[in-house]
Amino acid sequence: MGRNVVRVWVLFLTVVGLSICYYKFAVLGLPLKPQQDTEVWTVQAKISFLGDGGPAIMELYLPNIIPGYLKLDEDFISGGFGFSVSEEGDNRKAQWAIRRARDLKNLYYRIAVARSDHQVMWQSHPAFPKAPDYPEPYASAIRSVLDEARTSSADIATYTAEILQQLNSQTPNENVKLLRNKAGSAEQWVKELINVLQGVRIPARILWGLTTSDASSYSQLEPLLQVHNGQKWLTFDPLTSERGIPANFFSWQVGSKPLFHLTGGEQVEVTFSVVKSYKEQIEVARSGAKYASSIFTDYSLLSLPVQSQSIYRLLLMVPIGALIVVFMRTLVGISTFGTFMPVLIALAFRETQLFWGVLLFSLIVAIGLMIRFYLERLMLLLIPRLASILIIVVILMLLISLVSHQLEADRLLSVALFPMVIMAMTIERMSITWEENGARDAILQGFGSLLVAILGYLAMTNEQLMYVMFVFPELLLVLLAASLWMGRYNGYRLFELYRFREMKKIER
Repeated sequence: MGRNVVRVWVLFLTVVGLSICYYKFAVLGLPLKPQQDTEVWTVQAKISFLGDGGPAIMELYLPNIIPGYLKLDEDFISGGFGFSVSEEGDNRKAQWAIRRARDLKNLYYRIAVARSDHQVMWQSHPAFPKAPDYPEPYASAIRSVLDEARTSSADIATYTAEILQQLNSQTPNENVKLLRNKAGSAEQWVKELINVLQGVRIPARILWGLTTSDASSYSQLEPLLQVHNGQKWLTFDPLTSERGIPANFFSWQVGSKPLFHLTGGEQVEVTFSVVKSYKEQIEVARSGAKYASSIFTDYSLLSLPVQSQSIYRLLLMVPIGALIVVFMRTLVGISTFGTFMPVLIALAFRETQLFWGVLLFSLIVAIGLMIRFYLERLMLLLIPRLASILIIVVILMLLISLVSHQLEADRLLSVALFPMVIMAMTIERMSITWEENGARDAILQGFGSLLVAILGYLAMTNEQLMYVMFVFPELLLVLLAASLWMGRYNGYRLFELYRFREMKKIER
């Protein structure tokens, strides 16, 4: 019963920890490696108009659903204007208002985005349009195109693609030439395609957007075609019939309504600019998660003050060291003095560095052990003896620091970072083991403690591991699951397989 319960907990904790980690990586975009830079695009719309001296209201459609991009920041610059934003179907609209609009007025809208694999799509479900009454000869031409496409398609997606291929053919027939003559611009061409699709009652609309490119900082809205297949909106390039939204296409507005509307002014001009910069991916993910209103943003270690973050970067590595101790003792079979003593020694190694830390640890334990044997002859009680060893450890640390300062060996000054009580207990435990089991067992446990401390130091100072544990602290659940699993292990340890190797030979 107990084993099954442990297995359930191990599975549950592992699934929960890894699921949260995957969500933060795949959805929120938190990177798995530190100091990764990513492209950040700043898109700006500048609205200029000349007021007539009276009240003025400027309305402008804004980006709402942006597939392939993660919104990081958004700014509205409009000195003296009242401002509001409202939802309008799949669109979002900003409204600036002022009581007296004189001379030239400039309004700015700026949004910062980064590319993302998380696709957020439009959820609206349009009604089926009414088939229009086409005048001749366009009616015959449209029916011919629709009938030919129907025989070469299976659904709305393939039907639309077939129509686009016909209408964009490099060797058009007379029907296609007739329809092409009605379109003098990209916008008119998409509207003509929508008109054609209405003949078979397929809902269609224009998707306006900007191209994020390094070629120029100035850009203009370009149209794509969208059709609804009864479940979702499908996007097509109206000139190439390619399906899907291009990777560098920044969606701005859907539908055929004018981009802006002004009352109380004239000479409106809207210009767009796109600028690329680079930013640390971790900062990008934090900003994106903030706009996504994720609970993992509000309860993230990244939201703590910098001083607290530094503390938790260290504390989150302690379970790593503890798991190494559990693994080395339970599965490998290495004996140590105490359970957490190697972890604390490994923490001290972070400041002393590995070589000097091992040297100082060995020196203090060796000298302390000799003094402990002398104290044994004095027949002291346990508590006074431990207090005496603690005082001796402090004296040794003090002497090493003074001597190293005179020798200008500044690295040895960090000996004060060693946990004094743990050092004293290590000396006491080692001396007792020496007396009860002999020098060999005592030295082996001492070396075992030092080896585990070294392994803990190597893991706890790994920058990649420190970063992952800090950004994805839910991995502590996975560490807990591993600890529970090893807690039920009762098989042979690795060193025991070596120890009983002769018995295996006899069985053969």
